[in-house]
Amino acid sequence: MTERPDTPRLTDRAEATRSARQQREAEALRANLRRRKQQSRARATPAGDAPPPAGHDISRNEA
Repeated sequence: MTERPDTPRLTDRAEATRSARQQREAEALRANLRRRKQQSRARATPAGDAPPPAGHDISRNEA
């Protein structure tokens, strides 16, 4: 496509502001993803390490 001279364009200052905002948003999304992964890993403890749920009969002598 060819650009038309009457196509609206951002000024250099507006383009720089937009670019900076996109970079901040991208970093915030990456930080959020890292935090969510850490939370998920913390919840996904191996079954042997997790304490039994309350009221759980570990003797297997259920009536």
